[in-house]
Amino acid sequence: MTTIIVSGAIANKPRNGGEAWVRLNWVLGLRKLGFQVYFVEQIDRRACINAAGEMTAFAECLNLAYFKQVMAQFNLSNVATLLYAEGEQTVGLNYAELLDLAGEADALINISGHLAHEPLLRRLRRKVYIDIDPGFTQFWYAAGLPGARLHGHDFYFTIGENIGTPTCSIPTGDIAWRYTRQPVVLDEWQVSKNRFSLALGEDEAIRFTTIANWRGPYGAVHYGGRTYGLKVHEFRKFIELPERAPGLFELALAIHPADERDLRLLHQHGWHLVDPQRVATDPLHFRQYVQRSDAEFSVAQGIYVDTESGWFSDRTVRYLASGKPALVQDTGFSRRIPVGEGLLAFSTLQEAIAGAERIAADYEYHCRAARKLAETFFDSEKVLSKFIEEIGW
Repeated sequence: MTTIIVSGAIANKPRNGGEAWVRLNWVLGLRKLGFQVYFVEQIDRRACINAAGEMTAFAECLNLAYFKQVMAQFNLSNVATLLYAEGEQTVGLNYAELLDLAGEADALINISGHLAHEPLLRRLRRKVYIDIDPGFTQFWYAAGLPGARLHGHDFYFTIGENIGTPTCSIPTGDIAWRYTRQPVVLDEWQVSKNRFSLALGEDEAIRFTTIANWRGPYGAVHYGGRTYGLKVHEFRKFIELPERAPGLFELALAIHPADERDLRLLHQHGWHLVDPQRVATDPLHFRQYVQRSDAEFSVAQGIYVDTESGWFSDRTVRYLASGKPALVQDTGFSRRIPVGEGLLAFSTLQEAIAGAERIAADYEYHCRAARKLAETFFDSEKVLSKFIEEIGW
């Protein structure tokens, strides 16, 4: 049986159910195809925190508890290993067993280049890089910055489907980028008809939601005399939407208290805010929040939009799979994925308003279309079979 190691950040992103799903769908999807899959994550001592966000010992850290919780939720505890620092401690396989696994494995699927432990990498015969931050990754690499961690891989895949085409301004450098899509294991994301909408007059309002970080984990990127912005810069362009479009608009939003002005404006314009640490703290709560929503509304990171990268959100894939229509900012993905039914793309405030109106006018139709899109374009069996074929198995 072919053995694959998947690596990515789960323990490193504690209490973030959405990020966990990105990695889980690779693990669960490859298992569904019949591969023997192990998940290996490494964590630096500086990343180990307690519930108050303070640095603490590995054995006592929130990260370790979260890692164990997520692996247990999906029956992965016996194939998951968390590697601390430079191999000083492990949870799961011991260090010697981990080295043996690396020597026997057929490939590493390295999401964002997360696994960087040289003794393991030297033993792995085939290493595949998965870029889930198109633009950030390539601009950092072009500028000679270490954040991309691209060196030493045999294949390079990105979810920025337009990278390398004339419409996309992201530099490819000396890397032949291939594209892949965000896989979703449809058995884990079945259609949900749960609705928590409120009645407004004679009509039932569509409750649009999303789960987001106001600023994101990275700063703005400066390259070639241009500045590529963040999600906050895009959201401000659409801040009037709840006042002008049908529906209720809710954000499970991680936003710092220092962004007081933005918080005030969001409330003034009718956005309802909830704490993602309350509603999406682990994969199961994240799924519940998505499936109890009616539809998604979201903008994208400015860098994804300005470069026309073709980036498509893993979170949006989960909404579609759940039979929830998505109204999302176009990053150029509309060149690759059909829009207008179940998935509505916008670039301007007027287009966002029109999209909300279309979803409200025929909600059940758009729900069915949303699921069909997930089945056609993001089903893990299709996405990962194509991926495996491209790397020569």
